Amino acid sequence: MIATGHNNLAMNQGVKQVAQHFIKSAHIMEGMLNRVEAVIRTYDPCLSCSTHAVGEMPLHIQLIAPDGAVVDEVKR
Repeated sequence: MIATGHNNLAMNQGVKQVAQHFIKSAHIMEGMLNRVEAVIRTYDPCLSCSTHAVGEMPLHIQLIAPDGAVVDEVKR
């Protein structure tokens, strides 16, 4: 089993904790992308190596309202 599948629950919990800290009043605060990347790299060394070869890890975070509308988003 690869790290992505084995550590999926831990990664999800880590990203949830980051979101709880960095999302305030329907706005994604500065620094969230870096923290999410750190969580993913901690639990998934395979993904870390594969994205390192390409350069910067591409990330796209959307804050979705209950009605499905995109409230805020950040990406790189």
